[in-house]
Amino acid sequence: MPRARANGIELEYDSFGSGEPIVLVMGIATQMIFWDVAFCEALAARGFRVIRFDNRDIGLSTRLTDAGIPDVPRLLARALVGLPVTAPYTLSDMGADVVGLLDALSIERAHVVGMSMGGMIAQHVAIDAPARVASLTSIMSSPGGRRHWIGQPRALSALLGGRPKSREEGVEFLVEVLRVLNGPALPFPEPDVRVRVTEAVARSWHPAGFPRQFAAILASGNRTAALAKLRVPTLVVHGAADPLIPVAAGVATARAIPGAALHIVPGMGHSFPPAVWAEVTDAIVELAQGAGRAIR
Repeated sequence: MPRARANGIELEYDSFGSGEPIVLVMGIATQMIFWDVAFCEALAARGFRVIRFDNRDIGLSTRLTDAGIPDVPRLLARALVGLPVTAPYTLSDMGADVVGLLDALSIERAHVVGMSMGGMIAQHVAIDAPARVASLTSIMSSPGGRRHWIGQPRALSALLGGRPKSREEGVEFLVEVLRVLNGPALPFPEPDVRVRVTEAVARSWHPAGFPRQFAAILASGNRTAALAKLRVPTLVVHGAADPLIPVAAGVATARAIPGAALHIVPGMGHSFPPAVWAEVTDAIVELAQGAGRAIR
């Protein structure tokens, strides 16, 4: 896969199709291959150039090893009582990576689609560089702030509780995390998930990136006031059964952004199963086509 120099680092990326660009931004400690090829191809078949990439500190993109490993429990405790949190980098920095990727690919504006932490990053792209965003889609994400990101204790414990010491332990840990985040309403496709997790761990094993990305979320604060100033066509997608980022966070995101459309998916947890791809693809395409601006 190709690599692009962006914002002082290198980002691994690939693309599908041709036409108006859609940039897919993945969530915390999750590689771009979790944007399934079939989903990317479905979007590309609707007349778009679909670009997925590894965020900094995950996959095959630049690892910020010299930045050290934040003490996540301490930072979480500070955030929970409203104290400021410092981090090696912020979500705004990660948003600048996306803009740098657009620069490297000579793309003036793109439809930006983000999932979970990726939705937060996409929001920062729209806030910090609105001229580069033709439309914004925020999936199972949050506007930031303590009120909107605290989910069920079991989900947060699953995400923060593991310390796998090997790739083999890493596979088992990630499968169990994804089982919990899937929620109880939809079947958990364990065989397919295990194949994808095994592929990801073989592709890149870098657990040290997670605490730095988590610290970036905690350090980036509440975006509600900034989101209220956006004039970007926006779609907010959220699962009704999300155990990690409550559906109220999706509602709050849509309320914060003028004119945003809210699409709640019954039964969907903090996951993106194939059963919802068609309706989410339709919603993204409808938003992009309605944006009404020619981009390249």
